[in-house]
This record gives sequence, C-alpha cells and structure tokens, in this order.
Amino acid sequence: MNLAAPGVFCFLDSLAGSALGPFARKVERLGYSVLWYTEGFGRESLSLGTYLLSQTERLIIASGIAVAFCREPIAASNAARALSELFPGRFILGLGVSNAAGNQRRGVRYESPVAFMRGYLGGMKTAPYGAPPPPTDAPVVLGSLHPRMIALAAAETAGVLTYFTPPEKTAQIRAALGLEKWLCAEQAVLLEQDATRARAAARAYMSSYLGIPHYATMLGTVGFKPADFVDGGSDQLVDAIVAWGSEDTVRSRLAAHRAAGADHVCILPLGPDGSLRPDDRAIEALAPRG
Repeated sequence: MNLAAPGVFCFLDSLAGSALGPFARKVERLGYSVLWYTEGFGRESLSLGTYLLSQTERLIIASGIAVAFCREPIAASNAARALSELFPGRFILGLGVSNAAGNQRRGVRYESPVAFMRGYLGGMKTAPYGAPPPPTDAPVVLGSLHPRMIALAAAETAGVLTYFTPPEKTAQIRAALGLEKWLCAEQAVLLEQDATRARAAARAYMSSYLGIPHYATMLGTVGFKPADFVDGGSDQLVDAIVAWGSEDTVRSRLAAHRAAGADHVCILPLGPDGSLRPDDRAIEALAPRG
C-alpha cells in the first residue's frame, strides 16, 4: 500500500446513506490515498467499510477506528480477511478501545486498554478462517496515544493512527514507534482566516474531548497545563489541535507532521461551525497537488 498521498478522516454518520458513495468517489477522484472513517454510535464499522470499498475502485478504505470492545476478535479478523480477499490491497483495519464514557454509552465494557488489546490481537491471529485466504492480510493499525499502546502497536501491528495531536506529539510518537512502522497522523482543519470565528468553531469541535482525561494526559507531554483545558481551551491549545487559516497555512501544518515523522497525514475537514459534517470546500482545496 502506498500511503504517501494525504488522506481524509471523516465522521460519516452525518451523511445520508445515498450520499456515501458519491462522497467516497469524490475523495478518490481528488487524488487522496485513504478514506478513514470513524465508529461512533451510528453505522457499524466493518459494514460501512464494505460499502465504501464497493463504491470505489482504487481508494484505500480504513477504519479509524473500529472499537474493539464492540466485536469479538474472530469477527474483526475474519471481516478483514474477507475484505482483503474481495478488495485486495485496499483495506486497513484500524482498531482502538475508545474510552470508558463512550463504551458505557455503547453498552459495552471497558477495561485495562493495553492488556485487553494485547489479548485481542492474539485472538485475531489464532481465529480460524475457512474461506479462501486473501493475497495478503489487511494491515492492522492501533489508535495509539500513550507509550504502552504505542509499544504494543510497534511489536504486533503495522503501526499507529493518531488523533487530536499536534506535530510535537507526532515527533514523540515516531521516536517511540521506531522507523519501520507506519505513523498515520490525523489533523483537524478549518479554512477560516478570521481568528475569532476560527477559534469559536474549533472550540465547538474540541468541547467533547477536553473532559476526557487521556487527552489531557497525552497533551501534557508536549507542554500543555491543566489551565489550557478550561473555558473551552486556551488559544494556544486550540491553535495546536485545529489548523486554521489560509490553504497555505493549513498545508504548512500538514507538512509539519510529515517533518515530525508521519508517513501519512489525513485531514479532518471540519464544517465552518466546527461541526463534524465533512466540509467539501476544505477537501477540494487541500487535495494532493500533482
């Protein structure tokens, strides 16, 4: 798989089913390499991935991330095997654990993340599979922000997918991950040059994350203090998490992730109001050049 070109990272539950195929084909037509899609409280991840693959021809489709607590290891493993047979070289299985509050809302358990994921990966590897094997297995990446999960990803998977991280954190993760594994970095973007409007939209997006402890812990390793997380987030924190401004300014942030060690950078194109509905204007403006 060639992940050199940028990707798009999207929350697709805001789109009607009839819009999903045209949206994925647009991402493909614009030259992006990967369409990453989330799993929240809507469409089931692997079903959605199957549909997106069926609607495109070359685009790599990647779960970013499928919540491991929502399915048994054999379900994740054999779905990935089936998709890799039916759509060779076009599916990445991104796995993660979400968080305690999110899983409580889903009605599934939450336990020690690293121990659980280690056992889960082991269960995937030993799961029986009676259909014809794929030419190659789908790569697995972990949604990883903390040292022990990054170490597990380095030892057992193809690499990591980051989220809500500035380039300084990308550099830290690359140092911990080593040079041989994929580092796929997500970056939220807003094509808004007015600072007041841009930061208001960014805060609307960030609000649901600022109260989740592991984001504060992770960002504390690159210099952010508890005071940065109150009252909607400090300007410094907002500007670190959401790249806003002109097209050239935003592209500079994407380049900073690459310079910090990312193999692949994917944009989260926030709506003008900070909503999660993908912003077509940003997707078009930030498409790969030449």
